[in-house]
Amino acid sequence: MMPADPLTTTVSTKGQVILPKALREQLHWPAGTRLVVENTERGVLLRPLQEAFAATRPEDVFGSLPPTGGPKSIDEMQAGLDAEIRKRHARGRY
Repeated sequence: MMPADPLTTTVSTKGQVILPKALREQLHWPAGTRLVVENTERGVLLRPLQEAFAATRPEDVFGSLPPTGGPKSIDEMQAGLDAEIRKRHARGRY
């Protein structure tokens, strides 16, 4: 049995390389996937960029933390905001 033909591609005049669709699907790399490019002894290595956090929407995480303490009054919330503003102002932030 003959080995499968290697996947090939061509570098464009703009330096772009198109990865074969079968490979992109196998690796789960949709359009927009950010890749790290490394020059190694054996050639160029492409690997997905590991984002610090996965992209999320507010509705994906809303209510994921348990509540602590009871509900706050408007006056308590305003006092907390005022304290934070004073603290940041003292550090020269605002």
